[in-house]
Amino acid sequence: MRWDGISEFVYVADYESFTRAAKELGISTAQVSRQISALEKRLNIKLLYRTTRKVSLTEEGRMFYQHCRGVLDGLDAAEQAVSNLQSKPQGRIKLTAPVTYGEQQLLPLVNDFMVQYRDIEVTAFLSNQKIDLIDGGYDLAIRIGKLSDSTMMAKKLSRRTNFVCAAPAYLEKYGIPHSLSDLSQHNCLLGTRDYWHFIEDGKIDSGKNADKEKNLRVSGSVQYNSGHSLVDAALKGLGIVQLPDYYVQKYLASGELVSLLNNYREPEESIWAIYPHNRHLSPKIRLLVDYLAEHLV
Repeated sequence: MRWDGISEFVYVADYESFTRAAKELGISTAQVSRQISALEKRLNIKLLYRTTRKVSLTEEGRMFYQHCRGVLDGLDAAEQAVSNLQSKPQGRIKLTAPVTYGEQQLLPLVNDFMVQYRDIEVTAFLSNQKIDLIDGGYDLAIRIGKLSDSTMMAKKLSRRTNFVCAAPAYLEKYGIPHSLSDLSQHNCLLGTRDYWHFIEDGKIDSGKNADKEKNLRVSGSVQYNSGHSLVDAALKGLGIVQLPDYYVQKYLASGELVSLLNNYREPEESIWAIYPHNRHLSPKIRLLVDYLAEHLV
């Protein structure tokens, strides 16, 4: 009796839809609604706000959801642990990731993973847009930076650093910027955004140093939605660029680019694997996530 309605409630909370929850559970929408109504009556608490367009959790519902999700995940883990004893990873994994990071860092490792596990198949869609995993039917997404979607499970895989850099020829001609304000006198090579990320030194009331994040608006003669094209422009002395390490590391090492404003460099950004709550998360997904966490640098 105490379990009645729990799965239905968690699925509705996950998908924010009675219809989608019913489809995933293989029962009717009416049955899902009845079970949750009976659960709310038994608890004497309203768990969900229902409108014609949206379903959302009440404050009590959010608290109850966290506990219920943990219980269901524990049951799933127990079942999976037993079934894994006699199973091997197989089947298709559908994932999405940012374009350049996917090309340079992620998919080569996925290929190595598939060499080890020949029964795994992978469909990857690379995009710099945040794709809805549920609507798109994705098992896994790779995200960089701060996470905003609390309805997903997340595992930290690695980290990256953004560098501001320019070619020696550009710096010889136009000078080296020593402060953030100096960038207004330089040609900044832009990506999809017209601002760059930095840390600036600040003071708090106690007088101790404190790091503050700063988004600095910059401008220049170039704006590309291609990191490779921005690197090429920087190498040819067109201006200063801010890009992640995997674009510029080899050029910094060779001296073709020079790192600038190092005291203002923002903290490392985390790289995450996120995936939907799923009662039957398969061994192949867990295995791939663990493999990426081990091998990404």
